[in-house]
Amino acid sequence: MFDDQLQARQRLRRLRRIRESEAGVATQLRRIVLRIVWAGIAVLALTIVGILGFYRIAGDNGNWSDAVYMTLISISTVGYGEIVPLHSLQDRLFAGFIAISGLGALTFLFTSLSVFFLEKDLDYSLRRRRMENSIHKLRQHFIICGFGRVGRSVGRELHNTGRHFVAIDIEVERFEENLDKFPALLYLHGDASDDDLMEAADIEDARGLFAVTGDDSRNLMIIITARQLNPRLRIVARAQELRNVEKMRKAGADAVISPDFTGGIRLASAMVRPHVVGFLDEMIRSDKNVRVEEVPVPANFPQTRVGDLRLRSPDYILLAVREQDGAWIFNPKVDDIIHAGSIIIALANPSGRAQLKAHLIEKMS
Repeated sequence: MFDDQLQARQRLRRLRRIRESEAGVATQLRRIVLRIVWAGIAVLALTIVGILGFYRIAGDNGNWSDAVYMTLISISTVGYGEIVPLHSLQDRLFAGFIAISGLGALTFLFTSLSVFFLEKDLDYSLRRRRMENSIHKLRQHFIICGFGRVGRSVGRELHNTGRHFVAIDIEVERFEENLDKFPALLYLHGDASDDDLMEAADIEDARGLFAVTGDDSRNLMIIITARQLNPRLRIVARAQELRNVEKMRKAGADAVISPDFTGGIRLASAMVRPHVVGFLDEMIRSDKNVRVEEVPVPANFPQTRVGDLRLRSPDYILLAVREQDGAWIFNPKVDDIIHAGSIIIALANPSGRAQLKAHLIEKMS
């Protein structure tokens, strides 16, 4: 209960920081627009003052056209020639005032315009750099290639079970539309089959990758790229067409899931074993985030009886053990032996999974 409340408070704080950042960017843009407006007013006011002043200086020999010309070349400091003679010190001081003030106003105007047009690109570049720095701090994270409906479902499951992930998609709108559902989302915009983008996602330190775009050919390229960059990586792929399942396995995918095939099995299960399906649905929807988890036994773990491990906790229930040779021990008895390299299958929440890992490490010391 305390862990759930703590996670909820952390999510609220992250969401508040994101909203404050977005509000700060909007405020900055409004401030720049206001500067542009005032700079434009200053240039317009100086132009009017200059025209009136030079028309007065010209006297009977001048006209409005000459006054406008003198004002423009003075403000822009071009200085092609004085078609309105400036004989007195007062006239020359006026021309100097218009030139210096105009140069300052124009510089301020063009600088503000440049900042306005570059602000969004600069903000995007800074956010991407911060994002990549945060990604490189991750270890044993997951990479989701494709953040559509399937990718978001994968991300939601990883988030609910306390696992870090990086999302990659070619459509940046998919990230921006879901920031409220995924606070502090780490994402990269681009084609996931690109080597540089995979390296930016820190694929070397990743634990697994999901190739779940809606295009089988793109998923195939993602699998090939990921397998070349990290041969140890576990890859799970999505196949729209059943005929592409074997191709993806040959390309390097460890598991290939066809939504149509699994959806059919799910429909049949809802008919013939409705209570089992109902239990699984409730387990996923529950705010306890209870899942059937697997915890590997460390390589140098000494042979130990299940009874001696005392694997009992309100946060997890031991279900089975998978031996290194592939044999399964369901509902292990107290005299069953846990070996190094085995996989413990347990019904656990994120806290229970962490407790189980810590308990195995403690037994090694």
